[in-house]
This record gives sequence, C-alpha cells and structure tokens, in this order.
Amino acid sequence: MTAVRLFYLALGWLSVGLGVVGIILPILPTTPFLIVAVWAFSKSSPALAERLRNHPTAGPYIRGWQDHGVIPVAGKVLSTVMMAVVGVYLVTFTTLPTWAVLAVCAGMAGIAAYILTRPSVAPRD
Repeated sequence: MTAVRLFYLALGWLSVGLGVVGIILPILPTTPFLIVAVWAFSKSSPALAERLRNHPTAGPYIRGWQDHGVIPVAGKVLSTVMMAVVGVYLVTFTTLPTWAVLAVCAGMAGIAAYILTRPSVAPRD
C-alpha cells in the first residue's frame, strides 16, 4: 500500500471518527466529516466509500450532496441558527478584539450564504 493511499485511508477513518463524535456533541457537525470520509475513501478504498454512501441513515445525505449538491432544509436551518447563536455569543460575551469577532462573523455569514444558496432537493430526472 502506497503512502498516499495510507494517508487517504487514515484521513477517511479520522473523519468517520470525528463524525461519530459529532453525533454525541451537537456543536460538531457529523455530515461534513462523513462527506470528507467518503471523498478520502474513494481515493484509498472505494468499498469503504460505497459502504458510507449506502449507509441507511447518513447515506441519503451524503449521496444528495455528492450527486446534486443538495443540503436539506432542516440542515440549512440548523446550521444557520447555530452560526447565529455563536455570532451573538461572540458579540455579547467574549473579550476577543473587535476585529476578530467581525472576521469570524463575516466568515460565518459567507458560509451561511453558501449553505442557503444550495438546492434543498435533488432535481427530478
């Protein structure tokens, strides 16, 4: 096994592990880590990538993103609300410099804009 393949395999398993932690900790997103895991496994172990794509719970979300760039409405709402909560927390309770708070909030606003502009359902064929 080549070093590159081992790297992608390790990255895939690390991402799966972080995704599992995200199931327990609501502040850590699960699906993005599983999408990274599928991408890494596709470069190192296509069989593992297909196992994730066919998972009964996570599979539809992963396939929706990979095949059509879909983010379900519930995911959009949850992610933007969580970013807004973090933004309000940063503005209200932290002692970070103003420039840092503004930079983080601007970054989250850009991410929220990207998420909200993705399709919510796959196109009908």
